[in-house]
Amino acid sequence: MLVVGPVEGYSPMIGTLVSMMRYNRDTIIRTVKDLTQTQLDHLFDAKANTIGALIMHLGATDKFYQINTFEGRQEFNDAEKKDWGAAMELGDAGRSEIKGHDAQYYLDKINAVRDETLARLKTKDDKWLLALDPIWSKQQPVNTYWKWFHVCEHESNHRGQVTWLKGRLPGMKAGKE
Repeated sequence: MLVVGPVEGYSPMIGTLVSMMRYNRDTIIRTVKDLTQTQLDHLFDAKANTIGALIMHLGATDKFYQINTFEGRQEFNDAEKKDWGAAMELGDAGRSEIKGHDAQYYLDKINAVRDETLARLKTKDDKWLLALDPIWSKQQPVNTYWKWFHVCEHESNHRGQVTWLKGRLPGMKAGKE
């Protein structure tokens, strides 16, 4: 569905945000669902991230904003660091730790996080979404809406990276970028 706007079960502004988040996630799924493990693990160069690592990075970012906006925490706990630390940081940790899985593994991981996000967003209202974060707003105003918009645009940005990397995989025909 190519409609940005309120979604049933959510407050009007949250539903509009959810419509954008769903679209972005759908584009990620369509881009990577048929890639092989070898393709997901392919390293374009020594400083690049793999497609698999970038997918996990999307889940880590979603998870961080869950704990931040729903729980008020500023960092992962030990269990979350174990699950998401390398994906959040990427770089050397991501290159060494995130590999060896098929596309469905990565999609299941990030979709489980997103399902939790969507369920928790259903319990919130537009007043919550517009509220300023007192910790993050010390230098400039930052509200919850911006944080979740950032998750959305962050996913869009990394989808561009994934598309670029996918088009340069060995044997892959260049696609639309």
